[in-house]
Amino acid sequence: MQVMQSNFSMLPFEIESSWQKALEEELKKPYLLELAVFLEKERAMGAQIYPPKNLIFNALWNTPFDQVKVVIIGQDPYHGPGQAHGLSFSVPEGIPQPPSLKNIFKELAEDLGIPAPSHGCLLHWAKQGVLLLNATLTVRQGEPMSHEGRGWEQFTDSIVKALLIQKKPMVFILWGKWAQKKWEHFKNLQDPNQHLVLTAAHPSPFSAHQGFFGCHHFSKTNQWLEKHHLTPIDWKIV
Repeated sequence: MQVMQSNFSMLPFEIESSWQKALEEELKKPYLLELAVFLEKERAMGAQIYPPKNLIFNALWNTPFDQVKVVIIGQDPYHGPGQAHGLSFSVPEGIPQPPSLKNIFKELAEDLGIPAPSHGCLLHWAKQGVLLLNATLTVRQGEPMSHEGRGWEQFTDSIVKALLIQKKPMVFILWGKWAQKKWEHFKNLQDPNQHLVLTAAHPSPFSAHQGFFGCHHFSKTNQWLEKHHLTPIDWKIV
């Protein structure tokens, strides 16, 4: 992929323009080029990498920097064929809903009375300002966390830091210990009066009954947004 602006011509990633501006200094760091080289080597060796190249930054393309109101942090992309499309917890239309996503929809029905949708694409959320951000943005087929520690975590940390620095009220939703551990990186940046941070167990079938079900994060998010004179999220899947 080619970057849009010439001063980033050495960078092999193309991202949405408002994010490119917000992450200008981060995009100059050499680890991103090293990460891109690693991904090309993986592909050259015959590894199937998810999501496809053109969807790696799908979350940023669909939720521009100045439109973010809610951030849902996931771990890494789904590692099955056709599942990952660059939005945490989401799958494209026509792909069966993974167990964690089914549990998200169960909680949504319990919380707001929204019936389970026929598909699992969360693009409607992203278009309203819900940044569906995985901590690691690529994965090898059939090997969860196979691209952990290659540089993505630093990049996604920089995304969250850029959001926090602007001092704009936002909601951060942290499902599971992994997302909550990542949040520890931002302790010195967050203003407890500026943002709402919601934590619960992961929606995985292994942990959903340990505090995810009944967390009411969808209604709590909307109540907080309305309190801060922001448009609530229409959580139904269309």
